[in-house]
Amino acid sequence: GPGSYTVGTMSERFDCHYCRDPLHGKKYVQKEGRHCCVKCFEKFCANTCMECKKPIGADSKELHFKNRYWHDNCFRCFKCYTSLVNEPFMLRENNKVWCSNCTAAEDAPRCKGCFKPIIAGDQNVEYKKMVWHKDCFTCSQCKQVIGSGSFFPKGDEFYCVSCHEHKFAKTCAKCKNPITSGGLTYQEQPWHSECFICSNCKKQLGGKRFTAVEDQFYCVECYKECVAKKCAGCKNPITGFGRGTSVVNYEDESWHDYCFKCTKCARGLANKRFVCHNGKIYCAECPKRL
Repeated sequence: GPGSYTVGTMSERFDCHYCRDPLHGKKYVQKEGRHCCVKCFEKFCANTCMECKKPIGADSKELHFKNRYWHDNCFRCFKCYTSLVNEPFMLRENNKVWCSNCTAAEDAPRCKGCFKPIIAGDQNVEYKKMVWHKDCFTCSQCKQVIGSGSFFPKGDEFYCVSCHEHKFAKTCAKCKNPITSGGLTYQEQPWHSECFICSNCKKQLGGKRFTAVEDQFYCVECYKECVAKKCAGCKNPITGFGRGTSVVNYEDESWHDYCFKCTKCARGLANKRFVCHNGKIYCAECPKRL
């Protein structure tokens, strides 16, 4: 608060406590029961201003706080120089006084982007004990503001969804677009689930049995109907699934291994000697009996 001293003019004989000069008809100062001239007051009694380090004379307005003193025109914010007479303030390190606004800004967290303080009420983004102004949180690739949107961290960099897809996501072997979620792998190549489909019926093949024929994929049903060879014996498709995975090929025809048998005695001929007569298959003995 402001301090003051009793200042008056002597009308009777009275001497300065320090220099003993008569004070009759002169301005003097009374402090702690002692009377002194203005010159001695400034030399021996006056408080020293914390800001300018000069004595605070008897004619000056003085402010004090916790045994510290200032001229009234020296009592101003260390940061913005605003006068703090009759204003809230805080005494900080090195006995410097700060206004409430500068104190709040100094103690506020610093934006990772612009390094300026984030004041209460500012929109901000926090991630792993780091904080940004909302408009300072931008994509490391396209520099567009991410704000409160989705992002992907990569070390010290952050990417918006679009840039992350183009820079880091795997590319589908069919459509060549990024795979952002899900997907599957076939022969070490990534695919969208919706791109890995039967070439005939267009059903998705993820998690299902299928057959690849010359870079085309077929579900079991379409492979049987459209692609698979027909057994010369039972006339059913040879799929390679289940019973009959072994196939016998002779000239331009194919058989399930269990269908490749003697026309006369029905003996299985897979991996055995056989005779072809008039387009029919016989074991080595049956033609002798014909």
